[in-house]
Amino acid sequence: MNLREAARNSVNLVFIRLMRDIERYYMFHIPGSSAGMLRDVGDPLRNQILKRFADREGKEFIARFYHKYRGKTASEVNDIFFSGIRPSRRRLAASFRYIYPDQPEASFADFVEARLPGTKSAGERPIHGLYEEYAPGKFPLADMGYIAHVHPLELWLVRYLTSHPGAHYNDAIQASAEERIAVYSWLLNTNHKNEQDSRIRSLLEVEAFLEIHQSWKRLGYPFETLVPSLATAIGSSADRPAALAELMGIILNNGVKIPTVMIEDLHFGAGSPFETIVKAPPVLGQRMFSAELAAAVRGVLFDVVEHGTAGRLAHAYTRQDGTRIPIGGKTGTGDHRYITFSSAGVIKTSRAVNRSATFVFFIGDRFFGTLTAFVPGTNAANYNFTSGLSVQILKYLLPTLKPLIETAQPLPELFAVANAEAHKPKPKPKAPEADGDDEAVDSTPPDTPQEE
Repeated sequence: MNLREAARNSVNLVFIRLMRDIERYYMFHIPGSSAGMLRDVGDPLRNQILKRFADREGKEFIARFYHKYRGKTASEVNDIFFSGIRPSRRRLAASFRYIYPDQPEASFADFVEARLPGTKSAGERPIHGLYEEYAPGKFPLADMGYIAHVHPLELWLVRYLTSHPGAHYNDAIQASAEERIAVYSWLLNTNHKNEQDSRIRSLLEVEAFLEIHQSWKRLGYPFETLVPSLATAIGSSADRPAALAELMGIILNNGVKIPTVMIEDLHFGAGSPFETIVKAPPVLGQRMFSAELAAAVRGVLFDVVEHGTAGRLAHAYTRQDGTRIPIGGKTGTGDHRYITFSSAGVIKTSRAVNRSATFVFFIGDRFFGTLTAFVPGTNAANYNFTSGLSVQILKYLLPTLKPLIETAQPLPELFAVANAEAHKPKPKPKAPEADGDDEAVDSTPPDTPQEE
């Protein structure tokens, strides 16, 4: 099944496999990839390369993690860090015992219970066993990061910022000199290559998702972390409705991100000596991706409505003259549960956390948005709606939206510029040119907008 068919029918596995390809690209194929330095085991300069790699990579990751937590209080640092960890006893225990080595067992028990309700009811032995198993000094930093499934240097920095509130970046770099090398020093030992390869892949996966996050952030992803999991492709890292709508606007504007403008002009004292007109200056759009890519994605979104999971909106909007206003979008249903498994992989308990159904859409050439149905808490177990609910609600709203859509300008100023740029004849270049990502696009309206 190809991507277009998967989007049309909301088949998750195809996007999981796509995410695997993206992850492997960042792990192995981008220039300067860590994996490139580790391929040739017999290289006599391997140790020197790895040490330089460790110091350079360590500084880069410390800088990135410091930016993530800069200006935050110790409590805020704690909340941000643990919100990015998929909770399990081992991961929470390893993280807590490293970050707070001097906290008593009672505080540890309260911490685990707050994130994994029911842990205390299992008896004191599991809590005590976890507390002792991950006691300070039992595992090196690299192993603690591996157990917690976070980058070890992020784990170290969270501990440093917790114990040194207000520390600056240079302070963190000076204090982390040994840890930056120690995190990667185990790579020099090739006695147990299978274990080494497993650790390398795990570390490279975390690093790959840090790079993927930077790419997503550029397109409006609203959170400071991504869960390093292939399930991120289907929403395990979450999103916000406003960010989804913003991405749909970029797609509709041929890959150009236009700043949101709530007020275009103000008119004071009309007809008086003090009459004043204030207008917003022309804004600049920023190209996020090519117009060709935007057109391809719009085609997929049209197909979702015409033949897929949002089919009840197909041919739903027709003007009085019989012409049809196209609608495109993407559906998504979330049944979020906390599930525990036995050692054999059998489900022991399943507790509903919330349920959601989202439809992110565009109507015609200028209107876009998102509509979400959401039930929080354990009451979500009493509901079984899908994203068809959000699609149906939008269908009910179309008669209300019709006057707004039909009385709007045929081609808004900002969209006219984006389309003019996309459709103007392109002269043959004398030499190969860059794709033009991140270029500034002047969205000042032309004197006479052309109608498509």
